[in-house]
Amino acid sequence: MRTSVRTLALVLVLIQTDTKHLQIKFLIMANDKRQLGSVETKVENQIAYITFYHPSHNSLPGRLLADLTASIDTAGQNDEVKVVVLQSAGDRTFCAGASFDELISIKDFESGKQFFLGFANVINAIRKCPKFVIGRVQGKAVGGGVGLCGAVDYCVATKWASVKLSELAIGIGPFVVGPAVEKKIGSSAMTQLAINATEWKSAQWAQQKGLFTEVYDSIEEVDEHIQTLAQKLSNSNPEAMRLLKRVFWEACDHWDQLLDERAAMSGKLVLSDFTVAAIERFKAKA
Repeated sequence: MRTSVRTLALVLVLIQTDTKHLQIKFLIMANDKRQLGSVETKVENQIAYITFYHPSHNSLPGRLLADLTASIDTAGQNDEVKVVVLQSAGDRTFCAGASFDELISIKDFESGKQFFLGFANVINAIRKCPKFVIGRVQGKAVGGGVGLCGAVDYCVATKWASVKLSELAIGIGPFVVGPAVEKKIGSSAMTQLAINATEWKSAQWAQQKGLFTEVYDSIEEVDEHIQTLAQKLSNSNPEAMRLLKRVFWEACDHWDQLLDERAAMSGKLVLSDFTVAAIERFKAKA
Protein backbone atom coordinates (compact mmCIF):
# COMPACT_ATOMS: atom_id res chain seq x y z
CA MET A 1 0.00 0.00 0.00
CA ARG A 2 2.84 2.39 0.87
CA THR A 3 4.53 1.56 -2.44
CA SER A 4 1.36 2.42 -4.36
CA VAL A 5 1.01 5.73 -2.54
CA ARG A 6 4.64 6.63 -3.22
CA THR A 7 4.25 5.61 -6.87
CA LEU A 8 1.10 7.73 -7.22
CA ALA A 9 2.84 10.70 -5.60
CA LEU A 10 5.78 10.30 -8.00
CA VAL A 11 3.45 10.20 -11.00
CA LEU A 12 1.69 13.38 -9.83
CA VAL A 13 5.02 15.15 -9.41
CA LEU A 14 6.06 14.09 -12.92
CA ILE A 15 2.75 15.28 -14.36
CA GLN A 16 3.08 18.64 -12.58
CA THR A 17 6.69 18.94 -13.75
CA ASP A 18 5.76 18.12 -17.36
CA THR A 19 2.91 20.63 -17.20
CA LYS A 20 5.28 23.34 -16.02
CA HIS A 21 7.74 22.44 -18.77
CA LEU A 22 4.88 22.54 -21.27
CA GLN A 23 3.77 25.96 -20.04
CA ILE A 24 7.33 27.26 -20.25
CA LYS A 25 7.69 25.80 -23.76
CA PHE A 26 4.48 27.50 -24.92
CA LEU A 27 5.64 30.79 -23.37
CA ILE A 28 8.99 30.56 -25.16
CA MET A 29 7.24 29.75 -28.44
CA ALA A 30 4.92 32.74 -28.03
CA ASN A 31 7.85 35.05 -27.30
CA ASP A 32 9.79 33.67 -30.27
CA LYS A 33 6.80 34.30 -32.54
CA ARG A 34 6.54 37.88 -31.29
CA GLN A 35 10.25 38.41 -31.88
CA LEU A 36 9.87 37.10 -35.43
CA GLY A 37 6.97 39.46 -36.11
CA SER A 38 3.54 38.70 -37.48
CA VAL A 39 0.85 39.54 -40.02
CA GLU A 40 -2.75 39.11 -38.88
CA THR A 41 -6.08 39.65 -40.63
CA LYS A 42 -9.39 40.40 -38.92
CA VAL A 43 -12.63 40.79 -40.86
CA GLU A 44 -15.40 42.89 -39.30
CA ASN A 45 -18.48 44.31 -41.02
CA GLN A 46 -17.06 43.48 -44.47
CA ILE A 47 -13.81 45.30 -43.70
CA ALA A 48 -10.51 43.36 -43.64
CA TYR A 49 -7.97 44.79 -41.20
CA ILE A 50 -4.48 43.55 -42.07
CA THR A 51 -2.00 44.32 -39.29
CA PHE A 52 1.75 43.72 -39.47
CA TYR A 53 4.19 43.85 -36.57
CA HIS A 54 7.91 43.47 -36.00
CA PRO A 55 9.78 44.31 -32.77
CA SER A 56 12.38 46.27 -34.75
CA HIS A 57 10.22 49.33 -35.48
CA ASN A 58 7.88 47.32 -37.71
CA SER A 59 10.64 46.60 -40.21
CA LEU A 60 9.84 44.04 -42.88
CA PRO A 61 11.98 40.93 -43.34
CA GLY A 62 11.26 38.65 -46.29
CA ARG A 63 8.92 36.34 -44.37
CA LEU A 64 6.63 39.19 -43.34
CA LEU A 65 6.66 40.61 -46.87
CA ALA A 66 5.49 37.23 -48.17
CA ASP A 67 2.80 37.06 -45.49
CA LEU A 68 1.62 40.57 -46.33
CA THR A 69 1.36 39.70 -50.01
CA ALA A 70 -0.62 36.54 -49.24
CA SER A 71 -2.93 38.38 -46.82
CA ILE A 72 -3.72 41.12 -49.34
CA ASP A 73 -4.35 38.53 -52.07
CA THR A 74 -6.66 36.56 -49.76
CA ALA A 75 -8.63 39.66 -48.75
CA GLY A 76 -9.00 40.64 -52.39
CA GLN A 77 -10.47 37.24 -53.25
CA ASN A 78 -12.79 37.08 -50.23
CA ASP A 79 -16.36 37.90 -51.32
CA GLU A 80 -17.22 38.87 -47.73
CA VAL A 81 -14.63 41.69 -47.83
CA LYS A 82 -15.56 44.99 -49.46
CA VAL A 83 -12.61 47.14 -48.37
CA VAL A 84 -9.13 46.54 -46.88
CA VAL A 85 -7.35 48.53 -44.17
CA LEU A 86 -3.56 48.10 -44.02
CA GLN A 87 -2.01 49.03 -40.67
CA SER A 88 0.82 48.22 -38.28
CA ALA A 89 0.94 47.66 -34.53
CA GLY A 90 2.40 50.10 -32.01
CA ASP A 91 2.21 53.85 -31.47
CA ARG A 92 4.78 56.03 -33.21
CA THR A 93 6.35 53.95 -36.04
CA PHE A 94 4.36 52.78 -39.02
CA CYS A 95 7.17 50.95 -40.82
CA ALA A 96 10.97 51.15 -40.74
CA GLY A 97 11.26 49.58 -44.19
CA ALA A 98 13.70 46.78 -44.99
CA SER A 99 15.14 44.65 -42.20
CA PHE A 100 18.81 45.56 -41.69
CA ASP A 101 19.47 42.13 -40.20
CA GLU A 102 18.25 40.50 -43.39
CA LEU A 103 20.00 43.00 -45.68
CA ILE A 104 23.38 42.37 -44.06
CA SER A 105 22.90 38.59 -44.40
CA ILE A 106 22.54 38.75 -48.21
CA LYS A 107 25.59 37.19 -49.85
CA ASP A 108 24.64 36.76 -53.51
CA PHE A 109 22.74 38.58 -56.23
CA GLU A 110 19.81 36.17 -56.46
CA SER A 111 19.14 36.38 -52.72
CA GLY A 112 19.32 40.16 -52.90
CA LYS A 113 16.93 40.37 -55.81
CA GLN A 114 14.48 37.98 -54.14
CA PHE A 115 14.47 40.08 -50.97
CA PHE A 116 13.60 43.28 -52.83
CA LEU A 117 11.02 41.39 -54.88
CA GLY A 118 9.26 40.94 -51.54
CA PHE A 119 8.47 44.67 -51.53
CA ALA A 120 7.58 44.52 -55.23
CA ASN A 121 5.12 41.70 -54.54
CA VAL A 122 3.36 43.66 -51.77
CA ILE A 123 3.05 46.74 -54.00
CA ASN A 124 1.72 44.65 -56.88
CA ALA A 125 -0.70 42.85 -54.55
CA ILE A 126 -2.15 46.20 -53.49
CA ARG A 127 -2.28 47.36 -57.12
CA LYS A 128 -4.06 44.21 -58.29
CA CYS A 129 -6.40 43.88 -55.30
CA PRO A 130 -9.95 44.49 -56.60
CA LYS A 131 -10.85 46.23 -53.33
CA PHE A 132 -9.79 49.69 -52.20
CA VAL A 133 -6.86 49.51 -49.74
CA ILE A 134 -6.81 52.22 -47.05
CA GLY A 135 -3.56 52.92 -45.24
CA ARG A 136 -3.55 53.74 -41.51
CA VAL A 137 -0.25 55.45 -40.67
CA GLN A 138 0.22 56.20 -36.98
CA GLY A 139 3.87 57.22 -37.08
CA LYS A 140 7.14 57.44 -38.99
CA ALA A 141 7.59 55.69 -42.33
CA VAL A 142 11.01 54.95 -43.81
CA GLY A 143 12.00 53.46 -47.17
CA GLY A 144 9.67 50.56 -47.88
CA GLY A 145 7.20 52.03 -45.38
CA VAL A 146 6.90 55.11 -47.60
CA GLY A 147 6.36 52.70 -50.49
CA LEU A 148 3.37 51.20 -48.71
CA CYS A 149 1.95 54.69 -48.17
CA GLY A 150 2.34 55.35 -51.86
CA ALA A 151 0.83 52.06 -52.95
CA VAL A 152 -2.41 52.17 -50.93
CA ASP A 153 -5.39 53.81 -52.58
CA TYR A 154 -6.17 56.19 -49.70
CA CYS A 155 -3.85 57.02 -46.83
CA VAL A 156 -4.72 58.60 -43.46
CA ALA A 157 -1.99 59.58 -40.98
CA THR A 158 -1.27 61.27 -37.68
CA LYS A 159 0.86 64.42 -37.37
CA TRP A 160 3.67 62.15 -36.11
CA ALA A 161 3.95 60.38 -39.48
CA SER A 162 7.17 61.87 -40.86
CA VAL A 163 8.55 60.21 -43.99
CA LYS A 164 12.02 59.52 -45.36
CA LEU A 165 13.42 57.57 -48.31
CA SER A 166 16.74 56.58 -46.73
CA GLU A 167 17.95 54.11 -49.34
CA LEU A 168 20.65 56.30 -50.91
CA ALA A 169 22.19 56.83 -47.46
CA ILE A 170 23.04 53.12 -47.32
CA GLY A 171 24.27 52.88 -50.89
CA ILE A 172 21.21 51.68 -52.77
CA GLY A 173 18.16 53.64 -53.93
CA PRO A 174 14.35 53.59 -53.68
CA PHE A 175 14.12 51.66 -56.93
CA VAL A 176 11.33 49.23 -56.04
CA VAL A 177 9.13 51.60 -54.03
CA GLY A 178 9.87 54.54 -56.32
CA PRO A 179 7.11 53.92 -58.90
CA ALA A 180 4.40 53.76 -56.22
CA VAL A 181 5.66 56.87 -54.44
CA GLU A 182 6.16 58.82 -57.67
CA LYS A 183 2.69 57.87 -58.89
CA LYS A 184 1.23 59.40 -55.74
CA ILE A 185 3.36 62.54 -55.25
CA GLY A 186 4.86 63.27 -58.66
CA SER A 187 8.40 63.33 -60.02
CA SER A 188 9.55 66.55 -58.31
CA ALA A 189 8.59 65.53 -54.76
CA MET A 190 9.90 62.00 -55.37
CA THR A 191 13.24 63.47 -56.44
CA GLN A 192 13.42 65.52 -53.25
CA LEU A 193 12.85 62.45 -51.08
CA ALA A 194 15.24 60.21 -53.01
CA ILE A 195 18.15 62.68 -53.12
CA ASN A 196 17.89 64.12 -49.59
CA ALA A 197 17.94 60.67 -48.06
CA THR A 198 18.77 61.68 -44.48
CA GLU A 199 16.13 64.38 -43.97
CA TRP A 200 12.67 63.74 -42.55
CA LYS A 201 9.70 65.33 -44.28
CA SER A 202 6.75 66.16 -42.04
CA ALA A 203 3.30 64.62 -42.27
CA GLN A 204 2.03 68.01 -43.39
CA TRP A 205 4.54 68.00 -46.28
CA ALA A 206 3.41 64.49 -47.20
CA GLN A 207 -0.23 65.65 -47.21
CA GLN A 208 0.58 68.67 -49.37
CA LYS A 209 2.31 66.41 -51.90
CA GLY A 210 -0.58 63.93 -51.94
CA LEU A 211 1.02 61.00 -50.13
CA PHE A 212 -1.44 61.37 -47.25
CA THR A 213 -5.09 62.19 -47.84
CA GLU A 214 -5.78 63.40 -44.31
CA VAL A 215 -3.56 64.18 -41.31
CA TYR A 216 -4.95 64.22 -37.75
CA ASP A 217 -3.60 65.12 -34.32
CA SER A 218 -4.31 61.70 -32.81
CA ILE A 219 -4.66 58.07 -33.81
CA GLU A 220 -8.18 58.09 -32.38
CA GLU A 221 -9.18 60.69 -34.98
CA VAL A 222 -7.47 58.65 -37.70
CA ASP A 223 -9.37 55.53 -36.66
CA GLU A 224 -12.67 57.40 -36.58
CA HIS A 225 -12.12 58.77 -40.09
CA ILE A 226 -11.09 55.37 -41.48
CA GLN A 227 -14.00 53.61 -39.79
CA THR A 228 -16.51 56.08 -41.23
CA LEU A 229 -15.04 55.87 -44.73
CA ALA A 230 -14.66 52.09 -44.69
CA GLN A 231 -18.29 51.64 -43.59
CA LYS A 232 -19.47 53.88 -46.43
CA LEU A 233 -17.38 51.92 -48.92
CA SER A 234 -18.66 48.59 -47.59
CA ASN A 235 -22.15 49.73 -48.60
CA SER A 236 -21.06 50.86 -52.07
CA ASN A 237 -21.35 48.87 -55.29
CA PRO A 238 -18.46 46.34 -55.31
CA GLU A 239 -18.34 46.20 -59.11
CA ALA A 240 -18.20 49.99 -59.39
CA MET A 241 -15.32 50.08 -56.88
CA ARG A 242 -13.49 47.30 -58.73
CA LEU A 243 -13.77 49.13 -62.04
CA LEU A 244 -12.81 52.44 -60.44
CA LYS A 245 -9.70 50.88 -58.97
CA ARG A 246 -8.80 49.49 -62.39
CA VAL A 247 -9.08 53.02 -63.79
CA PHE A 248 -6.85 54.41 -61.02
CA TRP A 249 -4.10 51.91 -61.93
CA GLU A 250 -4.66 51.53 -65.68
CA ALA A 251 -1.26 53.00 -66.62
CA CYS A 252 0.61 50.50 -64.43
CA ASP A 253 0.07 47.17 -66.19
CA HIS A 254 3.81 46.93 -66.89
CA TRP A 255 4.74 47.04 -63.21
CA ASP A 256 5.36 43.28 -62.88
CA GLN A 257 8.30 43.64 -65.25
CA LEU A 258 9.30 47.12 -64.06
CA LEU A 259 9.53 46.18 -60.38
CA ASP A 260 11.39 42.97 -61.26
CA GLU A 261 14.00 45.10 -63.03
CA ARG A 262 14.13 47.52 -60.11
CA ALA A 263 14.59 44.64 -57.62
CA ALA A 264 17.58 43.50 -59.68
CA MET A 265 19.14 46.97 -59.32
CA SER A 266 18.83 46.88 -55.53
CA GLY A 267 19.87 43.22 -55.38
CA LYS A 268 23.15 44.09 -57.07
CA LEU A 269 23.88 47.23 -55.06
CA VAL A 270 23.20 45.62 -51.67
CA LEU A 271 26.30 43.44 -52.20
CA SER A 272 28.64 46.41 -52.62
CA ASP A 273 31.29 47.13 -50.00
CA PHE A 274 29.82 50.62 -49.59
CA THR A 275 26.36 49.29 -48.71
CA VAL A 276 27.63 46.55 -46.39
CA ALA A 277 29.71 49.10 -44.43
CA ALA A 278 26.84 51.62 -44.35
CA ILE A 279 24.36 49.05 -43.00
CA GLU A 280 26.82 48.02 -40.30
CA ARG A 281 27.14 51.67 -39.23
CA PHE A 282 23.38 52.09 -39.12
CA LYS A 283 23.00 48.90 -37.07
CA ALA A 284 25.65 50.07 -34.60
CA LYS A 285 23.65 53.28 -33.99
CA ALA A 286 20.34 51.42 -33.50
